[in-house]
Amino acid sequence: MLKNIKSMKKITTIFAISALILTISCGKDKATTKDTTPAIAVTVSTPSAEGGSYLSASGKIEAVQNANLSTRMMGYVTETYVNVGDKVSKGQLLLRINSADISAQSAQVSASITEAKAAFKNAEKDYNRFKALYEQNSVSQKEMDDITANYDMAKARLEGANQMKNQVNAQLSYSNISAPFSGVVTGKFINKGDMANPGMPLISIETPGSFQVTALVPESEITKIKDGSSANVVVKSTNELIKGTVTEVSTSAKNTGGQYLVKVVLDKTDAKLLSGMFTSVQFPVEKSTKSNLILVPESALVKQGQLTGIYAIGNENVAILRWLRTGKTIGDNVEVLSGLAADEQFIVSAEGKLFNGAKVLIN
Repeated sequence: MLKNIKSMKKITTIFAISALILTISCGKDKATTKDTTPAIAVTVSTPSAEGGSYLSASGKIEAVQNANLSTRMMGYVTETYVNVGDKVSKGQLLLRINSADISAQSAQVSASITEAKAAFKNAEKDYNRFKALYEQNSVSQKEMDDITANYDMAKARLEGANQMKNQVNAQLSYSNISAPFSGVVTGKFINKGDMANPGMPLISIETPGSFQVTALVPESEITKIKDGSSANVVVKSTNELIKGTVTEVSTSAKNTGGQYLVKVVLDKTDAKLLSGMFTSVQFPVEKSTKSNLILVPESALVKQGQLTGIYAIGNENVAILRWLRTGKTIGDNVEVLSGLAADEQFIVSAEGKLFNGAKVLIN
């Protein structure tokens, strides 16, 4: 029994020594292993900074000539003649509202005009006849005054009937909605059989090809924007930069919540623009509150889902992926709010596929 115990201890000691030798051997191999991955050639830069040489405001694109058509009368829509996207000409009938009662009034007014014309014609004949007799002293002054009064009243009744006709025609014009200018139908808010109410938008049209941006500017900066000054407009959906000119600066913020409305007419461009697109308008003015902006090229950014990052240069020339919090887009650059220092180098382009920790060679 004692002999067996001694044999087991001997075997355990042998295994322990073998394990120690194996561990030392592995450690030596690991220590002598070198990273032979070739370095990736990259081009680096540092963020550019701007000290508030412009004012940025949010805006929305709209056609220079646009209109929302409505009516002043209440009634059912009897017919619609256009759909969204249709091209229309000035004066073209777009929709019709039931106007049976107005048509009845029009018939009554027409009958009144016919009656008034006949009465006026008869009164005019009597007036001319009595005037000739009065000049011959064949009628008295009283008779002449009565005929003159009758003539004036007949003339006034005819004029009143004509004005009533104009009023009825104006009401009929509100039942027949026509295009005020040539353009394209951009909205149709009612269908045949629906009830049209006064002031309710029925159809919207605009003239394509000429666009403007309506932006809201805070009161602290509005005095620095002048008519005729230039502006840069960045379309947020396409990130395209378009030049424009300020054509209107509001002088009141009564109905815009303390913001002043500024209109910028866009220059002719090949960019595909649609009304309602959101933009960032950059006015070249000195901001009263200066703050240096850290800007990086948008092409240098790395996007993974909702995250935006950039490769910075770490110790021993390795690529470090930094996640950023970005701000507004200014031309081809993006504002960095946090995640990158103003004097920190970042990778603009690489001759290979970058990854976090990759060795790089700066050109």
